[in-house]
Amino acid sequence: MRPRLPAPEQTAFLLDIDGTLLDFAATPTAVRIPPGLLETLVRLKGRVGGALALISGRPVEQVVELFGDVPHAVAGEHGGAVRYSPSAPVIRVPLPQPPAEWLVAAEELAREHPGSLLEHKANGFVVHYRRAPEAGQAISMALTRLIGGDGRFVLAPAQMAWEARPCGADKGRALHAIMSQDPFSGRRPVFIGDDTTDLDAVEAARAMGGIGLMVADAFSNPAGVRAWLNGLAEKGW
Repeated sequence: MRPRLPAPEQTAFLLDIDGTLLDFAATPTAVRIPPGLLETLVRLKGRVGGALALISGRPVEQVVELFGDVPHAVAGEHGGAVRYSPSAPVIRVPLPQPPAEWLVAAEELAREHPGSLLEHKANGFVVHYRRAPEAGQAISMALTRLIGGDGRFVLAPAQMAWEARPCGADKGRALHAIMSQDPFSGRRPVFIGDDTTDLDAVEAARAMGGIGLMVADAFSNPAGVRAWLNGLAEKGW
């Protein structure tokens, strides 16, 4: 079920990318922008006075490479970095770096499970196992042992991946930060995400009097999200 949206002049859209706007691919660099998606987002952005943001686990630079200046604001690395407008600098939250020995161990872990992939991030890393689904449990156990009781980091499940990311930044905090700036300020957030890393933003949007939706519950898949957004962009609500 999808709640009734606020009036366009009261609405701000903040959207996850992978698994929400985009279909998953074998590797993070293999994703493709579906035909018409950018045009849909541009029209939707116009309907809400520019209040369109993307909140992703990807680095801001990757988001901009994919979407250009279509979103007004971009939060990357689960809120670890935020660009408040196309002309603004990227602002980074002070976060710890993973120990070098963790990265060495993660690289070895990926080699031990052919088909898995290590993705480096500014303040963490991800081990993807989409192409080696049978390795998921072994990778989880190994990373749990590696990170252990280090309270600076959390091991978070994602879609066919395990991510070691620092505490102190999450998508809920990113949503609050973006909503404090124009043209988002004073509006009600509508956030859509697809996995556990999005739950903080879902809860934050609801706490602000807005709407937080999960793809599986409200749309079935990214194609359903894109169709819904296209309908809003073309016909309004």
